[in-house]
Amino acid sequence: MKVLIVDDSHDALAVAKARLAKEKIETLCADSGRRGLELARCERPDLVLLDVDMPDLSGFEVCRELKADPNTCMIPVIFLTASNDTRNKVKGLDVGGVDYITKPFDAFELRARVRAVLRTKHLQDLLIRYSHIDPLTELNNRRALMKRLQEEWDKLQHCGGQLSVMMTDIDHFKQINDTYGHLTGDEVIKLVADVLREQCRESDFAARYGGDEFTVLASGIDASQTAETAERCRQAIQEGDVASENESIEISASFGVADAEGLDSLEAFVNAADEALYKAKQQGGNKVEQSEPSNIECHTGPRDSD
Repeated sequence: MKVLIVDDSHDALAVAKARLAKEKIETLCADSGRRGLELARCERPDLVLLDVDMPDLSGFEVCRELKADPNTCMIPVIFLTASNDTRNKVKGLDVGGVDYITKPFDAFELRARVRAVLRTKHLQDLLIRYSHIDPLTELNNRRALMKRLQEEWDKLQHCGGQLSVMMTDIDHFKQINDTYGHLTGDEVIKLVADVLREQCRESDFAARYGGDEFTVLASGIDASQTAETAERCRQAIQEGDVASENESIEISASFGVADAEGLDSLEAFVNAADEALYKAKQQGGNKVEQSEPSNIECHTGPRDSD
């Protein structure tokens, strides 16, 4: 797990980092409130250790901004302070902090309090995770996808980088359901989900958008690299084996790929991939198409020829 320490004292940062060195965590450091906010938004730590008294933004102000941002509001905050003033402790808890640690740090107390908060955060993350899982494929569901899309888009605006998306659906899926039944259709959907799991990077975010449609969000790479992944997926799906009453079913899928470069909204980003997928379906399916950013439209009607 990842812990962000925010303190304008370099000595205090060094001491806190040293005290946590024995824990199995990654530590990040920021020497001002503003820098702490930037790192929290870009790195999404599991815990923030936050000094109260800082010259640019106080710890209370930083905490308020973290809690006001939907992308960081669930990150727990432990305040660090040299003061034993009860009024400050009450204020810190009122603005969203979960605990207080008094300087100078006792190594055992600091580690114990950090472990306790991280255990709670882990359980919270598990609850959120299970509410965001598609029961048939065990991929992320649509709710999780929409949340992650917004998070990654916001992160891109704050921190820069690359972001691409791959959309796919199964060719002639209605015909498969009508011919072989919905149970067989479910097996085809699970095959596609397994292919996405196997062919995509561990850091990619694969989700079942709904029905026979899937989306993969890939940060740190552009559309051309994601198109290579899509081609591997296309080939693996075509080679997949699903049988119904000893009859092997021909399976294929179409893919649309886009990246965020040059686009000014999340809607345009998603529409770019959707347009590329529509184009692949119009050309007969079993194909990967990459977006042309200069000509983005949105097709909301059915893509399949059947």
